[in-house]
Amino acid sequence: MFPSAFSYVAPNTLDETYELLEQYGDDAKVLAGGQSLLPMMKLRLAAPGMLVDIGQVPHLATQHESPDALRIGALTRHAILDSKQFDRYPLLSQTAPWIADPLVRNRGTMGGSLAHADPAADWGATLLALKASVQLASHERQRLVALHDFFVDVYTTALEPQELLTEIIVPAPLADSLVFGHYFKLERKVGDFAVVGVAVTASLTDDGTVSEAGIGLAAMGSIPLAAKKAAALLIGHRLTPELIKEVAQVAAQEGDPQSDRRGSEEYKRSMVRVYVQRGLAQIHQEWQVANQSIA
Repeated sequence: MFPSAFSYVAPNTLDETYELLEQYGDDAKVLAGGQSLLPMMKLRLAAPGMLVDIGQVPHLATQHESPDALRIGALTRHAILDSKQFDRYPLLSQTAPWIADPLVRNRGTMGGSLAHADPAADWGATLLALKASVQLASHERQRLVALHDFFVDVYTTALEPQELLTEIIVPAPLADSLVFGHYFKLERKVGDFAVVGVAVTASLTDDGTVSEAGIGLAAMGSIPLAAKKAAALLIGHRLTPELIKEVAQVAAQEGDPQSDRRGSEEYKRSMVRVYVQRGLAQIHQEWQVANQSIA
């Protein structure tokens, strides 16, 4: 199918972008990587009157790591985070290879993925596990929104019509801990949407105590979810088989999955339990190896 008729403009600055978003309001859609928006337009699930292509706006595709945080520009392509290693944020490079296929990873952007707010998207789960925030900006103001407040409903976010998502901020882990992370995705075929996706990250001290932890879930509700109750059980404790099993069971109950052609509710909860347990067990093994090498 062909999309409905639309106008197209490619601003060169943020100020131009804000002016266009203010001028066209709800009738405008921002084009970042286009890997979600353009297929929806072809299927006429989206019909913007104005397409605002921000691909030429400078400084939106950079990454900057400081002692306090990793700041990722909204136009950072998935492939960059597949190839570029940030040692304090291993979950990012663990997640990127699972996103669709090489064509999508080379064109799609992290900011575009988050703004699209697909509940089955991989970045939502991972960045929730990392307790990330997003920077939203317009002519009038800038505001920092925690990611768990950014997702509102299916394909719906806290972005206002005149606002642009400019940056993702991932807080730095504690300096005296070793950081580990894993992402697991169940898909029917390579590049498919997730049946379930699970992001697990933990920071461990020298004696194996968990100082920080996060668990994110994809395709387990109408929005990407953080399994906060399960992650809280880890803090201040060592990763024993009994604790890992308990955390996995709690995480499986935190989502609200719907039975569909990809699997039943029971099956999806079961896979979350398996993946959380597997991720934490791998983190414990990696900590043991790292601790031995340091010793």
